Amino acid sequence: MDEKKSKLQILTNGIIKENPTLVLLIGCCPFLATSTSAINGAGMGMATTAVLICSNIVISILKNVIPNRVRIPCYITIIAGFVTIVQFLLQAYLPDLNKSLGLFIPLIVVNCIILGRAEMFASKNSIFDSFLDGIGNGLGFTLALFCMGAIREFLGGGTVLGHEVTTNLIEPMTMFVLPAGGFFVFGVLAAVVNKITGGKLSREFSCAGCPGDSALADNADQIIANIKAAAPAAETKNAETPAAPAAPVTEEKSGETAAPETPAPAAEAPAEDADSKEGGDK
Repeated sequence: MDEKKSKLQILTNGIIKENPTLVLLIGCCPFLATSTSAINGAGMGMATTAVLICSNIVISILKNVIPNRVRIPCYITIIAGFVTIVQFLLQAYLPDLNKSLGLFIPLIVVNCIILGRAEMFASKNSIFDSFLDGIGNGLGFTLALFCMGAIREFLGGGTVLGHEVTTNLIEPMTMFVLPAGGFFVFGVLAAVVNKITGGKLSREFSCAGCPGDSALADNADQIIANIKAAAPAAETKNAETPAAPAAPVTEEKSGETAAPETPAPAAEAPAEDADSKEGGDK
């Protein structure tokens, strides 16, 4: 994290310039699935924001205690604890919203936005900065969900926040409530935000932001150049090397070995007649 970055920049970066969904394109699954209405989008955004702020604070507190080798499982465990709390609160006080969001509330555990901010920011910065980062990115995600839900609800159902606004004016276009309409609105919003931000991202979101990968990111061009230089030399060497003669192939039956040849036994002398032998002895 750049020390020159002010507290205000930390807070506002996630809203437009580094919006997690419309710029970084992470967390798209709940973004598309729960944005069929403005209320659902706002509810999902606020639930995610609460988990993001709390997990950022706790991970920042424990960053010097959590072993580096098991940091990801530890982050997921912390996030899962806060997701459980949020789900219980929704079931108790906002049961209709909890029913509308359904499975996507427990799926906040594996939301790339929360895990990404834990790894990229909270584990490397102070508690207050992590708190501001959680608010900024959560607010950016919530605003994106609300705008997406409001547009889809307006065009697809003729309502905004449940109130009729296009009665007898235009016919609602059901396509915008369906997945195809969600992708269309998502693309338009992403294009608008990309135009506003100029399509530029900070180096924090390159490979240099990952632990242990900064050296590789800095030397990537040199590594690629070395590989390209080595490839022609290897091809020339292979072309100059004569091919080795092929070894003779002997046919053998599988599973059988040739038995060694044994010399033929010497021919036996004919046996003499027993009577002649006896006569000779006499």
